[in-house]
Amino acid sequence: MSSMTTLAMPLTPIAPGRWTTLAGPEWSNPGGGLWGGYAIGLCIRVLEAEPEAIGEALSLTLTYAAGLPAGDLDVRTRRLRQGGSIGVWEVEISAAGSDQVGVHGVVTMARRPNTPDFAFATMPAAPDPDSLPSPEAPGDTGRHYGASAFERRTLEGFPPAPSGDSRSLAWVRSRRGPLDKALLGMITDNSAPRAMYALGPSIMTTTLSLTAYLHATVEELAEVGDDVILVECEGRVGGGGASDERSSYWRRDGKLLATSEQLAWYRQVRRNSPE
Repeated sequence: MSSMTTLAMPLTPIAPGRWTTLAGPEWSNPGGGLWGGYAIGLCIRVLEAEPEAIGEALSLTLTYAAGLPAGDLDVRTRRLRQGGSIGVWEVEISAAGSDQVGVHGVVTMARRPNTPDFAFATMPAAPDPDSLPSPEAPGDTGRHYGASAFERRTLEGFPPAPSGDSRSLAWVRSRRGPLDKALLGMITDNSAPRAMYALGPSIMTTTLSLTAYLHATVEELAEVGDDVILVECEGRVGGGGASDERSSYWRRDGKLLATSEQLAWYRQVRRNSPE
């Protein structure tokens, strides 16, 4: 399958370490505010454009301090440290003209040396993606959690039905061009909140913190191209308004591309009974 679109995140430099961009409404969640995965992709994209950044994104931790609206955004980059192979950068994203940070990121950039490979984890068995229901077309309504950017094939519907198991498997394919670092990072926020698997759809939820480890090199991601990758996700615990989840991201041949950990904030929505 060949994608007809690319991941457009136009960045305009306005001063050293200062950028502006425009986030279109297609990146918003139905409840308002930008989808959290957009900020992940933007943090990676801006450091790919940063002339002083060396290497490729290896890991990132984002704190979602406040919701970001669609529209013009201000982005600030700052190098915290640069070693021989590893550099650490700070990225802040705010609504244009605001002095309040919406998303704060710390990103590790690295030159990737040639070292012997090893793996302890193994890819789980999953149905062939072509045997699963076809996803909705990109122009359909009811987009959620980055569905405008990614095609998702799974046996479960949305929202997921409550059950005694939070584990899910889904094949995901980019609708925005061949898989790269920014798109892989964005996929780490593509799964439905795990609180829904326990409490159903009658909750409000938002990401507080997300850490993604991008194990694959640029060259290894290029081998994926327009193919699907397998997303394995599960939650472990929720209470006092906070719930966790962890995920693994696999190439079709069993190569582990990335892992992530996320902490979300949730609350039940009380609906008024009809009179």
